[in-house]
Amino acid sequence: MYDLIVVGGGASGMIAAGRAAELGARVLLLEKNKTLGAKLAISGGGRCNITNAEEDERVLLKAYGKAEPFLYSLFAQFGVKDTFAFFNSQGLPLIIEANKRAFPKTQKATDVVAVLRKYLQAGKVTIKTSSPVTKVITKEGSILAVECGKQTYEAKHFIFATGGVSHPETGSTGDGFAWLKNLGHSVLPPTPTIVPLKVSEPWIKSLKGIALPGVKITFFIDGKKSFSKEGKVLCTHFGVSGPTILNSASAVADLLHNGVVTAAIGLYPKLDQGTLERQILKLFDENKNKTLKNVLKLLVPEGASRGVLMLLPLPLVETKVHSISKEDRKLLARTLKTLPLTIEGLMGFDRAVISDGGVPLAEVDLKTMQSKKVQNLYITGDLLNISRPSGGYSLQLCWSSGYVAGMHAVQAL
Repeated sequence: MYDLIVVGGGASGMIAAGRAAELGARVLLLEKNKTLGAKLAISGGGRCNITNAEEDERVLLKAYGKAEPFLYSLFAQFGVKDTFAFFNSQGLPLIIEANKRAFPKTQKATDVVAVLRKYLQAGKVTIKTSSPVTKVITKEGSILAVECGKQTYEAKHFIFATGGVSHPETGSTGDGFAWLKNLGHSVLPPTPTIVPLKVSEPWIKSLKGIALPGVKITFFIDGKKSFSKEGKVLCTHFGVSGPTILNSASAVADLLHNGVVTAAIGLYPKLDQGTLERQILKLFDENKNKTLKNVLKLLVPEGASRGVLMLLPLPLVETKVHSISKEDRKLLARTLKTLPLTIEGLMGFDRAVISDGGVPLAEVDLKTMQSKKVQNLYITGDLLNISRPSGGYSLQLCWSSGYVAGMHAVQAL
């Protein structure tokens, strides 16, 4: 008999188990994969965006949308400053990069996993990997035990930290949602919310691996402007990705339900049409005897000219710039400000950074992370229906909810 069983060895599960053990509880951590922290080890492109270093809590929590009013008590117990303090105390200092994204100074996500493993070992947590839970045994509104194949493990309290359904190859296959439904919780269906976008146009696919920095992307529904964002766009073999796109995906998903969604990428968001035309004319004067296809390399981000050339008439591409008419210069400027995209859809859960869906917040006590349906159950991380942008917000939710769940599970023993 354990004091606490934590199901799920990801970010929230590991910190929950570690905190409970630190407070003196006898803890068992069950993980279906062969290793702990499979998704964490690949997060942030292998660098792990641990948190967002926004110091103003109100500004930080606004990023969580409708969940904001529910989260103040949770973050007051373990917030961004606590995350910095925790990793510093474990010998892994953080650095802050663009848009307040915080990363381990070592730039290695695997170091984050290693720190959490060390935290678990210090608390003498019993860890069983390759141990998928196959059954949850209940009696009179409480969980008695969980089964892993032929093994049965009993505990006084349980924490479910199994994650959502993003990156299913790491084991996030939505198991926890099925258990929670059986236990009487409502579970809102998940959709991938922070994902790349699939587009039709060959020009963007021809630029796979090319980054378009500092651009403006504007989304339209049935030809009417909906919203714009500025930042970096990454071209891929299926469409577009990068932080600007990922943080637009949820809104684009809503648009796709209501009509045809198109977009335009502007390479010069700070310049109006006339100013850009004058800059083009100046560049042409400096390179009079070169063809447009050679001069274009000086007008667009590195490596992007071949894609842009696909959008221009072939005769114009081969024309020497001293012979290009005023009308064609206008066409070029207009093209550079409105590179066209047709959005076919969102990429699936396999490419999702985060998926939403899960247990409605009204069914969980966010001060303790305790279920309001099952008295000895605590729920953390991606099992909760909380949408958030990329940029460290998702992992901060894992640290906060996991730490607080581990702490209160022990206090309730």
